[in-house]
Amino acid sequence: MLRTGQTYREGLRDGREIWIDGERVKDVTTHPAFKPIVDIRARMYDMAHEERYASALTYQDGQERNSIFYRPPRQQQDWQDKVRAVDLVMNDIGGVVTRVGDETVGEMWSLMDGRDVLSEIDSRFDANIDRHIKAVFDNDIFHVSANTDPKGDRSRPPQDQDPDMMVRVVRETDAGIVIRGAKYETAAAYADQAFLKPTFGAWVNDKLSDYALGCIVKMGAPGVKHICRSGFAGRGSAEDYPLANKFDEVEALVIFDDVLIPWEDVFFYRHTKAAQFIRSTLHRYSAFPYVHRLLYVADMLIGAAMWNARQTGLDKLDAVKAKLADLVCYREGINAHLTASIAAAQESPGGLLMPHQSMLYAGRVFACSNLPQMMHIARELCGGQICVTPNAASFAAEESGAWLKKFYTLNDQWSAEDRRKLLAFARDLLNSDYAGHRLTFVQFAQAPHFNHLNAVYHSFDFKGPLDFVRKSAGLSENILG
Repeated sequence: MLRTGQTYREGLRDGREIWIDGERVKDVTTHPAFKPIVDIRARMYDMAHEERYASALTYQDGQERNSIFYRPPRQQQDWQDKVRAVDLVMNDIGGVVTRVGDETVGEMWSLMDGRDVLSEIDSRFDANIDRHIKAVFDNDIFHVSANTDPKGDRSRPPQDQDPDMMVRVVRETDAGIVIRGAKYETAAAYADQAFLKPTFGAWVNDKLSDYALGCIVKMGAPGVKHICRSGFAGRGSAEDYPLANKFDEVEALVIFDDVLIPWEDVFFYRHTKAAQFIRSTLHRYSAFPYVHRLLYVADMLIGAAMWNARQTGLDKLDAVKAKLADLVCYREGINAHLTASIAAAQESPGGLLMPHQSMLYAGRVFACSNLPQMMHIARELCGGQICVTPNAASFAAEESGAWLKKFYTLNDQWSAEDRRKLLAFARDLLNSDYAGHRLTFVQFAQAPHFNHLNAVYHSFDFKGPLDFVRKSAGLSENILG
């Protein structure tokens, strides 16, 4: 069942408790901090119903058409279809959004892969996994994931401080478990549900723990409270901050104040072995769309830098060409990792087709760790005018606008207004509060950098290099152990 933008908006009017800047939000679909990004998500739902997009964004599943983003991947074409669909969406909306559902549904597929392991640990919740995966693509659910806890003092177990610093189960009932705590999450305030999974703490060495929990939480459920950071939309005009006013994906500290989780929404509970297993496999699919989004960020860096160089003729200088080539190498490096991870895709334990794991994780390290440097290169190429240019109101005013038109008009091709728009875009991409926020988000959204490297270490097959050196160095087979 494909939703429309309107049905999506109606689903958000469920009485959910949302706070921002000390204000209780009456309607998340119309509040100025949320409306732009809600409209983007609604636009994505509507695109699937339009003739020019429907064949690429949906697929036939029995009698129903479902979203291509939520189809579990079983062959390379499935991944290629997802890549094409993302390309159509990003080009239609004219920017980059990360949390829209396809990048988190992969975590559910990881649960599918781990079904046998989880069943061995605790078979009570085995059927819940398949049912929830089916529910997501049957009902076109906007599904996100609850990321990290406040944690408190990380040198101490949660039991030795305020125990709610990490999400925990406080009691069991006939209807389900009751949880307390909090999670930081992007897009939770305007999503349907979240996959709440554990963040490791000092409890992981225990065999059983009330902190070892994986479940589905409805974002409008009683006791769920969204306390959001200040939004970037509305801080300045859309003319001056075109990205911040359209694509801000508002994060929230989501409070779980004695929230009832029905038993049918629980995937694992109390067994720390289950929690450790899921954390180790969590990103085997979701890392792909996460890295894929950075390909479009790279395109924006290249486009903004290239246009700024061209407008003044600096693109003819070899030094400028070299810096533009650095941006191209970054972009194509991301593209190469993504392409190779699908070309060499591996069958997962659950019978799905997962991107080649070490190639994908290495691509994530490449894309995230090099982004700060690439942003600085783009900043250099755009020049100092992105930090000194007056705002749109100054260009529009009669007296100041006349002077600005004089000094910002280059030739018949580059009017003052086009230059202002380009500089405003580059400023919002590279220099604004929104730009800094997005850079930090990229560094931590899936995990800190050391965890990215840890994933590479554990997914890479060291046998080939070890065998090559053993034979080349003439080492005995005794060292194999």
